[in-house]
Amino acid sequence: MNSRAIIDYVKSHPSGKVKIAYADIDGILRGKYISTEKFLTIINGSTTFCDVIFGWDANDVAYDNVKFTGWHTGYPDTPARLDISTFRKIPWENDLPFFLGELVDEKGKPSYVCPRQLLKKVLKDASQAGFTPFFSQEFEWFNFTETPQSARDKNYKGLTPISPGMFGYSILRTTLRNPFFSDLFDLLKKFDVPIEGLHTETGPGVLEAAIPYSGILEAADRALLFKTAVKEIAYQHGIMATFMAKISENLPGCGGHVHQSLWDKAAKKNLFHDAKANRGMSALMKSYIAGQLYCLPHLLPMYAPTINSYKRLVEGAWAPTTLTWGIDNRTVALRVLNGSAKSCRLETRVIGSDVNPCLAMAAALASGLYGIKKKMKLQPQTVGNGYRDYEHGTLPTTLHEATEKMKQSSVVKEILGEQFTEHFVQTRDWEWRQHLKPVTDWEMKRYFEII
Repeated sequence: MNSRAIIDYVKSHPSGKVKIAYADIDGILRGKYISTEKFLTIINGSTTFCDVIFGWDANDVAYDNVKFTGWHTGYPDTPARLDISTFRKIPWENDLPFFLGELVDEKGKPSYVCPRQLLKKVLKDASQAGFTPFFSQEFEWFNFTETPQSARDKNYKGLTPISPGMFGYSILRTTLRNPFFSDLFDLLKKFDVPIEGLHTETGPGVLEAAIPYSGILEAADRALLFKTAVKEIAYQHGIMATFMAKISENLPGCGGHVHQSLWDKAAKKNLFHDAKANRGMSALMKSYIAGQLYCLPHLLPMYAPTINSYKRLVEGAWAPTTLTWGIDNRTVALRVLNGSAKSCRLETRVIGSDVNPCLAMAAALASGLYGIKKKMKLQPQTVGNGYRDYEHGTLPTTLHEATEKMKQSSVVKEILGEQFTEHFVQTRDWEWRQHLKPVTDWEMKRYFEII
Protein backbone atom coordinates (compact mmCIF):
# COMPACT_ATOMS: atom_id res chain seq x y z
CA MET A 1 0.00 0.00 0.00
CA ASN A 2 1.47 3.38 -0.97
CA SER A 3 1.53 6.45 1.26
CA ARG A 4 -1.57 7.99 -0.28
CA ALA A 5 -3.59 4.80 0.18
CA ILE A 6 -2.40 4.56 3.80
CA ILE A 7 -3.51 8.14 4.52
CA ASP A 8 -6.87 7.46 2.89
CA TYR A 9 -7.30 4.35 5.04
CA VAL A 10 -6.54 6.30 8.22
CA LYS A 11 -8.99 9.04 7.24
CA SER A 12 -11.77 6.55 6.54
CA HIS A 13 -11.32 4.36 9.62
CA PRO A 14 -14.48 4.69 11.75
CA SER A 15 -12.59 4.80 15.06
CA GLY A 16 -11.19 8.26 14.40
CA LYS A 17 -7.90 7.28 16.02
CA VAL A 18 -4.48 5.76 15.36
CA LYS A 19 -2.20 3.71 17.60
CA ILE A 20 1.51 4.62 17.65
CA ALA A 21 4.48 3.12 19.49
CA TYR A 22 8.21 3.51 20.06
CA ALA A 23 10.56 0.76 21.25
CA ASP A 24 12.52 1.60 24.39
CA ILE A 25 15.98 0.26 25.23
CA ASP A 26 14.51 -3.04 26.49
CA GLY A 27 12.40 -3.52 23.37
CA ILE A 28 9.19 -2.66 25.21
CA LEU A 29 6.68 -0.82 23.05
CA ARG A 30 5.71 2.51 24.60
CA GLY A 31 2.94 4.40 22.85
CA LYS A 32 -0.57 5.79 22.82
CA TYR A 33 -3.68 6.46 20.78
CA ILE A 34 -3.88 9.74 18.90
CA SER A 35 -6.74 11.23 16.96
CA THR A 36 -6.85 10.97 13.20
CA GLU A 37 -6.62 14.77 13.03
CA LYS A 38 -3.44 14.77 15.12
CA PHE A 39 -1.94 11.98 13.02
CA LEU A 40 -2.52 13.88 9.77
CA THR A 41 -0.62 16.90 11.10
CA ILE A 42 2.51 14.90 12.01
CA ILE A 43 2.87 12.04 9.55
CA ASN A 44 4.77 14.07 6.95
CA GLY A 45 6.83 15.99 9.47
CA SER A 46 7.92 15.60 13.04
CA THR A 47 6.30 15.11 16.41
CA THR A 48 7.47 14.67 19.99
CA PHE A 49 7.28 12.01 22.69
CA CYS A 50 8.22 12.14 26.36
CA ASP A 51 11.88 11.16 26.64
CA VAL A 52 11.26 9.38 29.94
CA ILE A 53 10.89 6.16 27.94
CA PHE A 54 14.68 6.25 27.66
CA GLY A 55 15.13 7.43 31.23
CA TRP A 56 13.51 4.59 33.13
CA ASP A 57 13.70 0.82 33.29
CA ALA A 58 11.22 -1.94 32.46
CA ASN A 59 9.41 -1.23 35.74
CA ASP A 60 9.17 2.54 35.15
CA VAL A 61 11.81 3.32 37.78
CA ALA A 62 14.00 6.28 36.83
CA TYR A 63 17.67 5.59 36.11
CA ASP A 64 20.08 7.50 38.35
CA ASN A 65 23.07 7.34 36.02
CA VAL A 66 22.17 8.22 32.41
CA LYS A 67 22.96 11.51 30.67
CA PHE A 68 20.26 11.49 27.99
CA THR A 69 17.44 12.40 30.34
CA GLY A 70 16.59 12.43 34.03
CA TRP A 71 15.64 14.69 36.89
CA HIS A 72 18.54 16.88 35.74
CA THR A 73 16.78 17.57 32.42
CA GLY A 74 13.17 17.63 33.64
CA TYR A 75 12.09 14.76 31.35
CA PRO A 76 11.05 16.95 28.39
CA ASP A 77 9.43 15.84 25.18
CA THR A 78 11.99 14.82 22.58
CA PRO A 79 11.71 15.13 18.79
CA ALA A 80 10.38 12.03 17.05
CA ARG A 81 8.85 10.92 13.78
CA LEU A 82 6.51 8.21 12.62
CA ASP A 83 7.57 5.84 9.84
CA ILE A 84 4.67 5.48 7.40
CA SER A 85 6.27 2.33 5.96
CA THR A 86 5.56 0.53 9.26
CA PHE A 87 1.79 0.85 8.74
CA ARG A 88 -0.25 -2.10 9.91
CA LYS A 89 -3.85 -2.87 10.78
CA ILE A 90 -4.49 -4.37 14.21
CA PRO A 91 -6.95 -7.21 13.51
CA TRP A 92 -7.93 -7.66 17.18
CA GLU A 93 -8.83 -3.93 17.34
CA ASN A 94 -11.15 -3.69 14.34
CA ASP A 95 -8.21 -3.20 11.95
CA LEU A 96 -7.13 -0.04 13.73
CA PRO A 97 -4.24 1.72 11.94
CA PHE A 98 -0.86 1.34 13.69
CA PHE A 99 2.57 2.89 13.14
CA LEU A 100 6.03 2.62 14.68
CA GLY A 101 8.12 5.68 15.34
CA GLU A 102 11.72 6.57 16.13
CA LEU A 103 13.53 9.35 17.95
CA VAL A 104 15.54 12.15 16.33
CA ASP A 105 17.53 15.02 17.79
CA GLU A 106 16.78 18.75 17.62
CA LYS A 107 18.28 18.90 14.12
CA GLY A 108 16.22 15.97 12.86
CA LYS A 109 19.16 13.57 12.87
CA PRO A 110 18.95 10.06 14.40
CA SER A 111 18.92 10.00 18.20
CA TYR A 112 21.75 7.95 19.66
CA VAL A 113 19.51 6.26 22.26
CA CYS A 114 16.93 4.96 19.76
CA PRO A 115 17.34 1.22 19.01
CA ARG A 116 15.68 1.46 15.61
CA GLN A 117 18.01 4.30 14.64
CA LEU A 118 21.01 2.23 15.73
CA LEU A 119 19.88 -0.59 13.47
CA LYS A 120 19.46 1.83 10.58
CA LYS A 121 22.99 3.12 11.17
CA VAL A 122 24.43 -0.41 10.97
CA LEU A 123 22.27 -1.15 7.92
CA LYS A 124 23.74 1.94 6.25
CA ASP A 125 27.24 0.62 6.98
CA ALA A 126 26.28 -2.67 5.32
CA SER A 127 24.74 -0.93 2.30
CA GLN A 128 27.81 1.24 1.80
CA ALA A 129 29.92 -1.93 1.78
CA GLY A 130 27.70 -3.32 -0.98
CA PHE A 131 25.66 -5.77 1.14
CA THR A 132 21.94 -6.41 1.56
CA PRO A 133 21.34 -8.10 4.92
CA PHE A 134 18.47 -10.58 5.21
CA PHE A 135 17.50 -11.51 8.76
CA SER A 136 14.81 -13.33 10.70
CA GLN A 137 14.15 -14.28 14.30
CA GLU A 138 12.51 -17.22 15.98
CA PHE A 139 11.09 -17.17 19.50
CA GLU A 140 10.33 -19.64 22.26
CA TRP A 141 7.99 -18.55 25.06
CA PHE A 142 5.87 -19.89 27.93
CA ASN A 143 2.08 -19.50 28.12
CA PHE A 144 -0.01 -19.59 31.29
CA THR A 145 -3.72 -19.67 32.01
CA GLU A 146 -3.45 -16.51 34.06
CA THR A 147 -4.20 -12.78 33.99
CA PRO A 148 -1.84 -10.00 35.09
CA GLN A 149 -3.86 -9.76 38.31
CA SER A 150 -3.94 -13.49 39.07
CA ALA A 151 -0.21 -13.82 38.40
CA ARG A 152 0.51 -10.95 40.78
CA ASP A 153 -1.87 -12.31 43.42
CA LYS A 154 0.07 -15.61 43.30
CA ASN A 155 3.36 -13.69 43.55
CA TYR A 156 4.27 -15.33 40.21
CA LYS A 157 4.44 -18.77 41.86
CA GLY A 158 2.44 -21.88 41.01
CA LEU A 159 1.19 -20.44 37.73
CA THR A 160 -0.86 -22.78 35.56
CA PRO A 161 0.64 -23.51 32.11
CA ILE A 162 -1.72 -24.01 29.18
CA SER A 163 -0.52 -27.62 28.99
CA PRO A 164 1.37 -29.77 31.49
CA GLY A 165 4.63 -31.66 31.15
CA MET A 166 7.23 -31.92 28.41
CA PHE A 167 5.83 -32.53 24.93
CA GLY A 168 7.89 -30.90 22.17
CA TYR A 169 6.65 -30.95 18.57
CA SER A 170 3.32 -32.30 19.77
CA ILE A 171 0.58 -32.62 17.19
CA LEU A 172 -1.80 -33.73 19.93
CA ARG A 173 -1.37 -30.72 22.22
CA THR A 174 -2.08 -28.18 19.48
CA THR A 175 -5.71 -29.27 19.65
CA LEU A 176 -5.94 -28.53 23.38
CA ARG A 177 -6.03 -24.75 22.96
CA ASN A 178 -6.65 -24.73 19.24
CA PRO A 179 -8.47 -21.36 19.09
CA PHE A 180 -5.36 -19.76 20.60
CA PHE A 181 -3.03 -21.54 18.17
CA SER A 182 -5.24 -20.62 15.23
CA ASP A 183 -5.48 -16.98 16.26
CA LEU A 184 -1.71 -16.75 16.62
CA PHE A 185 -1.22 -17.96 13.06
CA ASP A 186 -4.10 -16.07 11.48
CA LEU A 187 -4.04 -12.76 13.34
CA LEU A 188 -0.28 -12.37 13.16
CA LYS A 189 -0.48 -12.82 9.40
CA LYS A 190 -3.20 -10.17 9.15
CA PHE A 191 -0.98 -7.91 11.26
CA ASP A 192 1.80 -8.30 8.67
CA VAL A 193 3.92 -10.29 11.10
CA PRO A 194 3.72 -13.66 9.33
CA ILE A 195 5.04 -16.85 10.86
CA GLU A 196 6.23 -19.79 8.82
CA GLY A 197 6.08 -22.35 11.61
CA LEU A 198 4.43 -22.77 15.02
CA HIS A 199 4.82 -25.73 17.34
CA THR A 200 5.02 -26.83 20.95
CA GLU A 201 8.50 -26.87 22.48
CA THR A 202 9.70 -29.06 25.32
CA GLY A 203 8.36 -27.65 28.55
CA PRO A 204 4.91 -26.97 30.03
CA GLY A 205 2.99 -24.52 27.87
CA VAL A 206 5.98 -23.63 25.68
CA LEU A 207 5.55 -22.61 22.05
CA GLU A 208 8.03 -21.74 19.33
CA ALA A 209 7.41 -19.68 16.21
CA ALA A 210 9.66 -18.80 13.29
CA ILE A 211 9.23 -15.56 11.37
CA PRO A 212 10.11 -15.61 7.63
CA TYR A 213 13.26 -13.78 6.57
CA SER A 214 13.17 -10.26 5.14
CA GLY A 215 15.34 -7.16 4.97
CA ILE A 216 16.89 -6.52 8.36
CA LEU A 217 14.82 -3.45 9.29
CA GLU A 218 11.56 -5.20 8.46
CA ALA A 219 12.82 -8.31 10.28
CA ALA A 220 13.47 -6.29 13.44
CA ASP A 221 10.07 -4.57 13.21
CA ARG A 222 8.35 -7.94 12.79
CA ALA A 223 10.19 -9.46 15.75
CA LEU A 224 9.52 -6.44 17.94
CA LEU A 225 5.82 -6.45 17.09
CA PHE A 226 5.61 -10.24 17.36
CA LYS A 227 6.32 -10.21 21.09
CA THR A 228 3.69 -7.61 21.95
CA ALA A 229 1.17 -9.02 19.49
CA VAL A 230 1.48 -12.52 20.97
CA LYS A 231 0.84 -11.10 24.43
CA GLU A 232 -2.21 -9.17 23.23
CA ILE A 233 -3.65 -12.18 21.38
CA ALA A 234 -3.01 -14.30 24.47
CA TYR A 235 -4.98 -11.80 26.58
CA GLN A 236 -7.97 -12.43 24.31
CA HIS A 237 -7.87 -16.09 25.38
CA GLY A 238 -7.29 -15.58 29.10
CA ILE A 239 -3.61 -16.47 28.66
CA MET A 240 -0.41 -14.72 29.68
CA ALA A 241 2.65 -15.11 27.47
CA THR A 242 6.14 -14.48 28.83
CA PHE A 243 9.37 -14.04 26.90
CA MET A 244 11.63 -14.35 29.93
CA ALA A 245 14.82 -16.21 29.05
CA LYS A 246 14.43 -18.64 31.98
CA ILE A 247 11.44 -19.21 34.23
CA SER A 248 12.76 -22.21 36.18
CA GLU A 249 16.12 -23.79 36.86
CA ASN A 250 14.49 -27.16 36.09
CA LEU A 251 13.20 -26.22 32.64
CA PRO A 252 14.92 -25.23 29.38
CA GLY A 253 15.30 -21.54 28.64
CA CYS A 254 13.69 -19.61 25.82
CA GLY A 255 15.79 -18.65 22.81
CA GLY A 256 15.33 -15.81 20.35
CA HIS A 257 17.75 -17.10 17.72
CA VAL A 258 18.57 -14.78 14.83
CA HIS A 259 19.16 -16.13 11.32
CA GLN A 260 21.13 -14.00 8.88
CA SER A 261 22.83 -13.81 5.51
CA LEU A 262 24.40 -11.12 3.36
CA TRP A 263 23.35 -10.72 -0.27
CA ASP A 264 24.69 -8.49 -3.01
CA LYS A 265 23.45 -4.93 -3.51
CA ALA A 266 20.73 -6.09 -5.90
CA ALA A 267 19.60 -8.73 -3.39
CA LYS A 268 19.98 -11.41 -6.06
CA LYS A 269 22.99 -13.42 -4.84
CA ASN A 270 23.62 -14.92 -1.40
CA LEU A 271 27.20 -13.93 -0.65
CA PHE A 272 27.48 -16.49 2.15
CA HIS A 273 27.26 -19.35 -0.35
CA ASP A 274 30.10 -20.57 -2.54
CA ALA A 275 29.43 -23.90 -4.26
CA LYS A 276 33.14 -24.36 -4.99
CA ALA A 277 34.32 -23.71 -1.44
CA ASN A 278 34.75 -26.21 1.36
CA ARG A 279 31.36 -26.84 3.00
CA GLY A 280 29.81 -24.32 0.60
CA MET A 281 30.86 -21.42 2.84
CA SER A 282 32.28 -18.37 1.12
CA ALA A 283 35.35 -16.57 2.44
CA LEU A 284 33.09 -13.63 3.23
CA MET A 285 30.83 -15.82 5.38
CA LYS A 286 33.83 -17.16 7.28
CA SER A 287 35.08 -13.66 8.06
CA TYR A 288 31.55 -12.63 9.11
CA ILE A 289 31.38 -15.55 11.55
CA ALA A 290 34.90 -14.81 12.80
CA GLY A 291 33.83 -11.23 13.51
CA GLN A 292 30.82 -12.36 15.48
CA LEU A 293 32.90 -14.79 17.52
CA TYR A 294 35.46 -12.11 18.28
CA CYS A 295 32.85 -9.52 19.28
CA LEU A 296 30.53 -11.86 21.20
CA PRO A 297 32.08 -11.32 24.65
CA HIS A 298 32.31 -7.57 23.98
CA LEU A 299 28.61 -7.02 23.31
CA LEU A 300 26.89 -9.93 25.04
CA PRO A 301 24.48 -7.61 26.94
CA MET A 302 22.83 -6.83 23.61
CA TYR A 303 22.05 -10.55 23.23
CA ALA A 304 21.52 -11.24 26.94
CA PRO A 305 20.23 -7.97 28.44
CA THR A 306 18.73 -9.00 31.78
CA ILE A 307 19.77 -10.66 35.03
CA ASN A 308 17.59 -13.58 34.03
CA SER A 309 19.31 -13.97 30.63
CA TYR A 310 22.40 -15.58 32.14
CA LYS A 311 20.41 -18.33 33.86
CA ARG A 312 19.61 -19.58 30.35
CA LEU A 313 23.26 -19.62 29.24
CA VAL A 314 24.23 -22.75 31.15
CA GLU A 315 25.65 -26.07 30.03
CA GLY A 316 23.26 -28.68 28.70
CA ALA A 317 20.23 -26.38 28.52
CA TRP A 318 20.07 -25.85 24.71
CA ALA A 319 21.86 -22.49 25.00
CA PRO A 320 25.57 -21.92 24.32
CA THR A 321 28.31 -21.18 26.85
CA THR A 322 31.46 -21.22 24.71
CA LEU A 323 32.90 -19.18 21.83
CA THR A 324 32.28 -21.82 19.21
CA TRP A 325 30.75 -22.41 15.80
CA GLY A 326 29.75 -25.55 13.93
CA ILE A 327 27.79 -27.00 11.04
CA ASP A 328 24.20 -27.71 12.08
CA ASN A 329 25.30 -28.07 15.71
CA ARG A 330 22.90 -26.94 18.44
CA THR A 331 25.53 -26.92 21.21
CA VAL A 332 27.61 -24.05 19.78
CA ALA A 333 27.17 -20.27 19.86
CA LEU A 334 26.99 -19.89 16.07
CA ARG A 335 25.28 -22.58 14.01
CA VAL A 336 25.96 -22.66 10.28
CA LEU A 337 23.25 -23.95 7.97
CA ASN A 338 25.18 -24.44 4.75
CA GLY A 339 22.40 -25.56 2.43
CA SER A 340 21.54 -24.19 -0.99
CA ALA A 341 22.44 -20.80 -2.41
CA LYS A 342 19.09 -19.55 -1.17
CA SER A 343 19.16 -21.00 2.35
CA CYS A 344 22.84 -20.78 3.36
CA ARG A 345 22.88 -18.73 6.55
CA LEU A 346 24.15 -18.24 10.08
CA GLU A 347 22.08 -18.80 13.22
CA THR A 348 23.22 -16.85 16.29
CA ARG A 349 22.04 -19.07 19.15
CA VAL A 350 23.28 -16.98 22.05
CA ILE A 351 20.31 -14.64 21.72
CA GLY A 352 17.45 -15.13 24.18
CA SER A 353 13.76 -14.36 23.74
CA ASP A 354 14.09 -11.45 26.19
CA VAL A 355 16.08 -9.26 23.79
CA ASN A 356 15.27 -6.05 22.02
CA PRO A 357 15.34 -7.37 18.40
CA CYS A 358 16.65 -4.07 17.02
CA LEU A 359 19.68 -4.21 19.31
CA ALA A 360 20.33 -7.93 18.84
CA MET A 361 20.24 -7.65 15.05
CA ALA A 362 22.33 -4.47 15.07
CA ALA A 363 24.97 -6.19 17.19
CA ALA A 364 25.00 -9.32 15.01
CA LEU A 365 25.34 -7.40 11.76
CA ALA A 366 27.87 -4.88 13.08
CA SER A 367 30.15 -7.59 14.48
CA GLY A 368 29.93 -9.62 11.27
CA LEU A 369 30.81 -6.55 9.21
CA TYR A 370 33.74 -5.92 11.56
CA GLY A 371 35.06 -9.40 10.77
CA ILE A 372 34.75 -8.75 7.03
CA LYS A 373 36.42 -5.35 7.30
CA LYS A 374 39.34 -6.84 9.26
CA LYS A 375 39.48 -9.92 6.99
CA MET A 376 39.37 -12.14 10.06
CA LYS A 377 40.24 -15.81 9.78
CA LEU A 378 37.75 -18.31 11.14
CA GLN A 379 38.81 -20.70 13.88
CA PRO A 380 38.24 -24.44 13.30
CA GLN A 381 34.68 -25.58 13.68
CA THR A 382 33.54 -27.50 16.73
CA VAL A 383 32.40 -31.04 16.06
CA GLY A 384 30.36 -32.68 18.79
CA ASN A 385 29.76 -31.18 22.22
CA GLY A 386 30.36 -27.43 22.08
CA TYR A 387 29.90 -27.10 25.84
CA ARG A 388 33.22 -28.84 26.35
CA ASP A 389 35.19 -26.93 23.73
CA TYR A 390 36.98 -24.32 25.85
CA GLU A 391 39.83 -23.70 23.42
CA HIS A 392 38.62 -20.28 22.30
CA GLY A 393 37.07 -19.08 25.55
CA THR A 394 33.69 -18.92 27.24
CA LEU A 395 30.93 -16.36 27.52
CA PRO A 396 30.62 -14.02 30.52
CA THR A 397 28.38 -15.63 33.14
CA THR A 398 26.59 -12.61 34.66
CA LEU A 399 25.16 -9.34 33.43
CA HIS A 400 27.71 -7.49 35.57
CA GLU A 401 30.67 -9.33 34.03
CA ALA A 402 29.31 -8.86 30.52
CA THR A 403 28.54 -5.17 31.06
CA GLU A 404 32.01 -4.45 32.44
CA LYS A 405 33.55 -6.09 29.37
CA MET A 406 31.31 -4.07 27.06
CA LYS A 407 32.10 -0.87 28.97
CA GLN A 408 35.83 -1.36 28.46
CA SER A 409 35.59 -2.43 24.81
CA SER A 410 36.96 -0.10 22.15
CA VAL A 411 35.54 -2.41 19.48
CA VAL A 412 31.93 -1.82 20.55
CA LYS A 413 32.42 1.95 20.57
CA GLU A 414 33.90 1.69 17.08
CA ILE A 415 31.10 -0.34 15.53
CA LEU A 416 28.09 1.01 17.45
CA GLY A 417 29.17 4.51 18.48
CA GLU A 418 30.41 5.91 21.79
CA GLN A 419 27.19 7.69 22.80
CA PHE A 420 24.95 4.67 22.30
CA THR A 421 27.44 2.37 24.03
CA GLU A 422 27.73 4.67 27.04
CA HIS A 423 23.95 4.96 27.42
CA PHE A 424 23.35 1.25 27.00
CA VAL A 425 25.98 0.06 29.49
CA GLN A 426 24.66 2.59 32.02
CA THR A 427 21.20 1.01 31.72
CA ARG A 428 22.70 -2.45 32.24
CA ASP A 429 24.69 -1.20 35.25
CA TRP A 430 21.41 0.02 36.68
CA GLU A 431 19.72 -3.32 36.00
CA TRP A 432 22.49 -5.16 37.87
CA ARG A 433 22.28 -2.86 40.89
CA GLN A 434 18.51 -3.27 41.13
CA HIS A 435 18.76 -7.03 41.46
CA LEU A 436 21.21 -6.74 44.36
CA LYS A 437 18.64 -5.03 46.59
CA PRO A 438 15.83 -7.56 47.22
CA VAL A 439 16.08 -10.40 49.74
CA THR A 440 15.18 -13.45 47.65
CA ASP A 441 13.26 -16.63 48.45
CA TRP A 442 16.50 -18.54 47.95
CA GLU A 443 18.20 -16.54 50.68
CA MET A 444 15.31 -17.01 53.09
CA LYS A 445 15.18 -20.77 52.55
CA ARG A 446 18.94 -21.13 52.78
CA TYR A 447 19.73 -18.91 55.75
CA PHE A 448 16.60 -18.15 57.85
CA GLU A 449 16.82 -21.03 60.31
CA ILE A 450 20.34 -22.32 59.90
CA ILE A 451 22.61 -19.28 59.92
